[in-house]
This record gives sequence, C-alpha cells and structure tokens, in this order.
Amino acid sequence: MKPGFLSLFAALGLTASLAVAAPASPPPLPDTLDLKTLVQYALDNNFAIRQARERIKQQEGVEIQVRGRQIPNVSAGGSYTGNAREISTYTPQGSNSWSIALQARQVLYAGGGVLSSIRSARLAREAAMYELEGVINQQLLSVRTQFYTVLFAKQRIGVQEENVNLLTQQLKDARSRFEVGTTSNFDVLRAEVALANGQPPLIQARNDYRIAVDQLRQLVGYIAPQGPDTTKIPELVGSLDVGQPVTFDISEALATARANRPELQQLAKLQEAGEQTVKTSRAGYQPEVDLVGSYDVVRNPFTGLWNRRLEGWVAGVQTSWNIFDGRATAGRVVQAKSQLEQAKLSLASTALAIEVQVRQADSSLIEAWELVQASSKTVEQAKEALRLANVRYAAGTATQLDVLTSQVALTDARLNQLQAYYGYNVALAAMRQAIGQSDPFVTKS
Repeated sequence: MKPGFLSLFAALGLTASLAVAAPASPPPLPDTLDLKTLVQYALDNNFAIRQARERIKQQEGVEIQVRGRQIPNVSAGGSYTGNAREISTYTPQGSNSWSIALQARQVLYAGGGVLSSIRSARLAREAAMYELEGVINQQLLSVRTQFYTVLFAKQRIGVQEENVNLLTQQLKDARSRFEVGTTSNFDVLRAEVALANGQPPLIQARNDYRIAVDQLRQLVGYIAPQGPDTTKIPELVGSLDVGQPVTFDISEALATARANRPELQQLAKLQEAGEQTVKTSRAGYQPEVDLVGSYDVVRNPFTGLWNRRLEGWVAGVQTSWNIFDGRATAGRVVQAKSQLEQAKLSLASTALAIEVQVRQADSSLIEAWELVQASSKTVEQAKEALRLANVRYAAGTATQLDVLTSQVALTDARLNQLQAYYGYNVALAAMRQAIGQSDPFVTKS
C-alpha cells in the first residue's frame, strides 16, 4: 500500500482498524466559511464518506469471521432425559440421565480453503480502503466544485446589481434630459423598459445563490438546526480569480493516473480476492481433517444415584470427504471463475475510462484557460465601448440605444469572464482528481 495513502488516513484521524465513527450530530457551521474549512468539515460529515468508512468496518467483520476457522473452536453442550417408572427397564423408580461436554475442534486440513478465505477477506478489506480514498477524492471534488458554484452565483448577483444600478442611473439621466427638453419621452420609456428587463436576471441570480448554498450544505453533510437559524446562510469567503495557468504533460498525467487512481487499486485488490475465492471453491474437492478433543461428564443411569457419574476426556481426529456432492462444488468453482473474469474486465474497462477522463480533463483545462484569456480582453473592450458611448451620448453624437447596447455588452462580458474563471477552477480541480491527486487541503504527513 502506498505511503501517501496511509498518511491520508492518518490525517483523517482514523485508527489502524478505522473504528472511529463520524459524529452523530454534525457541529454547527461558523458564520464565515472558506474552502479549507468546508473540506475539513466534509471529511468528517459527508454521508458518502461516512458510508465508505462503515464498509471498511463491515469487511473487517468479515475478515474476523473467516479467521474463526483458523483457530480452535470451543463449544459446550449438555442434555438431560428422564422417564416414568412405568416404562423404565432399569429401576422401579424410573430412570434419569444427564451429560455435560466441553469440546474443542481445530481444522488441520481443508484443502487450502481456510487460508484462501482469509486472504480473500483481507484483500476485500484493502479494496474497501481504496474505495474510501476514491470516495473522498470524488466527494471533495464535488465540494470544491459546488463552492466555486456558490462563488459564481454570488458574483453574478454583484454583476447584475451593478447592471441594474447603471440602468437606474441611465433612467434618471433620461428623465432629466426629458424635463429640460433635450430628449423625447421615447428615451425615458426605453430606459424604463431596459431597467425592467434587468430585474429578472438579478432575481434569478439571487435564487441560484440560495440553491447553490443548500446544495453545498448537502454535500458537506450539514443538517440545519430547527429554529431561527434554519435559514441562516454563512458568509462564504473565496475568489474565482485566476493566476498563472497550470499545465500538465499528458503522458506524465496518464502515468500518474495509472499509478495513483484508487479505483484501479481497488479493482486490482478485488481481482486478487477473486483468485483466492477460486481456490476456496476448489477446496470443496478435498477432504477436511479436524483435531477434536472433549471432556465429558455423564450420569450413569444404572446406579439410580445423582452423585454417581462418569467423567473423562476424549481426543481424536475426524475426517470428512464429499466424494460426490451433486456437482455443487463444481458449480461454485464456475461461479468463482466467472466473478474473477468479471473483475478483470472491470479493471480493464475502468483503466480505459480513466485514460479517457484524463485526456478530456486536460482538454477542458486548456479550453478553460483560453476562455479566461479571451474574456479578460473582452471586458476591457466592453468597458471602453461603454465609456465612449456615454461620452458621445453626452455630446449628442450617439443615441441612447448605443449606450444601452454597450451596457448590455459589458454585462455579458463580465458574466462571460465569471463563467470562464469558474470553468477554469473547476477544470483544474477535475484534472487533479482525474490523475489521482487528493484535494490540496487534505494534509499528508
């Protein structure tokens, strides 16, 4: 198992047996949230992550169960019988008997089925641990993506509010010009229509923000308390701004994905477990030999006295061999071989899917950076176009329609830039997850 994977669990506060359960009631969220805080909160409270941890404990139980045949099994038993004197053939008073036995049994040979079952259970537990790592990577990618979605929705509100404010100012200017007689009522009417058309996008942006916050709350596993704080929305702190681009060599990225993706390591473990299951199934063709020992205490029914009893130990070897079981063992072998082949096919199919995912993620990252560059230029051009339109309108060489058109173009350019920033941040996070990198806020020792 790779060291980074083990340190990941150490960073999450898991014990060697992964027996630490997540808190039943999630702690309250602070008034101000950043991405790092949300990631750490989701590690402890995300329901998919918690379920994956429980599956590890389930596999630990299976491993303990199958190891039970490797160590001696001790059992105790007893019986008591009595009959009426009318049917007694021993004494006129009737007959009573009882016995107590303490028995130990140890499997000496089972065709290799015991060891292969233990190996299969251990490999299944290791596969569950890799499954947990994959679930963590996927869920934290979703948390990070949704956090960016919240920031995007929040900044959209700002853009739409600024747009409404500018349209409101333009309406005031149009009314002022109409009052002094420099423009017609048509310009006032058109400004009013433009302002009215600017309200629905703002309303929608506010609704998108509320929905995005609730979806983020669901992802991190936060259950809102009942009472006045039910609708409380914490202040999310962060930025969609993009710095220098991050590039990946596609050949190195593919090699990293093949080495690091926990899904592949999980399926590899399941394939090994399948090989052991085949051995376990074939063990049904072999005899089983057990060492048996017991200590028996028996009341002698011939004496008629309760205090007269026989006791002593018994030891021996027992063997059993299903010479013909109606081909039940053959059927189990066929099933195990088929499951093994399915595991191999799943591993090959997932490897191909991951390769395609890495290539698509890299392509999306390249596209996202190009959109960032293009949108940045467009915003500057749209700002200058609006400034010139206002200057020309004030000088009487441009119409109000020119100003409104420039304003709409600037709003679209700003929204496109926000979309580009959002797309780049999401694409970068998706690329890191595709090659098997854990979230940057998951500390590795």
